[in-house]
Amino acid sequence: MKGKEKGRKKKTNYQVEQAHREATIGCYLLKDIRMKSHILILLCIVVLGVIGSCQGGSLGKNYYKVTCPHAEEIVKNATEKHVCKNPNLPAKLLRMHFHDCFVRGCDASILLNSTANNTAEKQAIPNLTLSGFDVIDDIKAEVEKTCPGVVSCADVLALAARDSVSFKFQRPLWEVLTGRRDGRVSRITEALANIPSPFSNFTSLVRNFASKGLNVHDLVVLSGGHTIGVGHCNLFSNRLYNFTGRGDQDPSLNPDYASFLKSKCRSPSDNITTVEMDFGSSLNFDNHYYVILKKKMGLFQSDAALLTDNGALKTVDELLDSSKFFLEFAQSMQKMGAIGVLTGTAGEIRKKCYVVN
Repeated sequence: MKGKEKGRKKKTNYQVEQAHREATIGCYLLKDIRMKSHILILLCIVVLGVIGSCQGGSLGKNYYKVTCPHAEEIVKNATEKHVCKNPNLPAKLLRMHFHDCFVRGCDASILLNSTANNTAEKQAIPNLTLSGFDVIDDIKAEVEKTCPGVVSCADVLALAARDSVSFKFQRPLWEVLTGRRDGRVSRITEALANIPSPFSNFTSLVRNFASKGLNVHDLVVLSGGHTIGVGHCNLFSNRLYNFTGRGDQDPSLNPDYASFLKSKCRSPSDNITTVEMDFGSSLNFDNHYYVILKKKMGLFQSDAALLTDNGALKTVDELLDSSKFFLEFAQSMQKMGAIGVLTGTAGEIRKKCYVVN
């Protein structure tokens, strides 16, 4: 019995030792797994500036930190140089960015020229009054000198729109995450179908914005972009001369303001004359748009439409607070700037913004 017990004891010790060895090996394996995991995380962090996100494909801060460290500074300096020469430029670039994002997402498709086989977005009626394409081409050329084939035209446009509006403030008014790539398709029909019309009623506007992932709050906030820039007479003269097809005036329009507009726009078909969208304050980026909107002096039918819904009207009232407007505008612009973006290996990085590679 003692011999058997001794044998059993030895076996037990062996099992203990074996278990200890297995546990030790398991510990090393676990450490190895953890180490590999940490390495993967570190690698992910290192390449974050290159691919934008460890999951690939999303926009991020300092996207060009490794590939073109001074990209955003180059865009900012080039943009400000142009704004110094043309104080109307911020409104132009902001509108261009908006029109780009609403068609195929923020992919710089608005910048492409038509070809023999395709009529591009530029030729669509809503885009015929856009200008500043030469400015974007110039900014892109400046970036290409330092980092050829690295920075997308879509990012250049998004940054230039922000930097131009922010120029007078000497600080960025909203954050622009980068990592967009450029699209290869631009169709006139898609622009007509997707860009909100100045003649839209509230229901149409809500539907249009919702299709881009934007809500009523975003609609009201982004409409505040009309605080800078001008509008062509033919885009609102129906409110002055033939609102319902009977030669009448839009009853929702301030009568005194209507008289002023008639003195500027003497013909319903005038597509040359322009009027400030924010009366008396078209070069100042502020919340004055909402002040005149409440006085029924919104220039377009789409502006006046914001007063026809209680929820939208509540937001209008909130944005009469200047600090509230700047905060909300920054958030909605970042949201808009992420609409349908191409990232990762989708699309391309155009060498010249007006033509595909």
